[in-house]
Amino acid sequence: MSKLEYAIYELNKTERQSGVSQALLKIDTRAKILVTFLFLIMMLSMPLLDISRLILFAVFPVLLSPLAGIGYASIAHRSLIALPFVAFIGIFNPLLDTRPMYHIGNITISAGWVSFMSIILRGLLATQAVILLILSSGFHNICYALNRLGVPSIFTTQLLLVHHYTFILLKEALSMHRARSSRSFGKSSYSLKTWGVFIGQLLLRTIRHGSNVYRAMTARGFTGRTILAGNRLSWSAKDTLYAIIASTAIILLRFTNLFML
Repeated sequence: MSKLEYAIYELNKTERQSGVSQALLKIDTRAKILVTFLFLIMMLSMPLLDISRLILFAVFPVLLSPLAGIGYASIAHRSLIALPFVAFIGIFNPLLDTRPMYHIGNITISAGWVSFMSIILRGLLATQAVILLILSSGFHNICYALNRLGVPSIFTTQLLLVHHYTFILLKEALSMHRARSSRSFGKSSYSLKTWGVFIGQLLLRTIRHGSNVYRAMTARGFTGRTILAGNRLSWSAKDTLYAIIASTAIILLRFTNLFML
């Protein structure tokens, strides 16, 4: 299986896995969205240099991953895709802030390095929380739940269309890759010029395919607002209990210094 085929398989897997019988998957998607949103606010609002308390927020994805039937190692591995982008944000911090903060033997760790690691940790934890939400609910169900929570349909429609366009992009890329491989006589790498042509053609093909999809949608009465459909949402006592327990734990992590207890 090629990397493109694997990417398409993983995207399809998020929708298939949302129907698996696991404890977290039975929770109302709206409750999971609200808890995840609170987690992101509390975690990202932590003081930049308070990395010891920030590490405790890793408990959230670590504990919830088994409840969703997903290994935390898989969640952590997938979150690494955000690492280059997050690292770029704070890459100059060690050079700009050289104040000594920790001493480990003869090694002095500056505040710049602490803030750099704090930014990376925040980015990875935020990505893991979102990945966990998507894998435990399914993208269509999330858009449907957001719509039920009062989010304007224009935003949920855009999210859904971007999700569908991702499939179009990957499938067109896979088709072009197979065509190129069948004519490359075993050549595994492409020249820079070939990559330029490949990316340009990929953009044109996805735009044309997307336009065809849009015309098909308008021919069937699409007016800019998608009628979202997902699993039937029914808020019950277990959803309230989950929201209260998870929210209380997250707020305690934010405002209580457990290391001082």
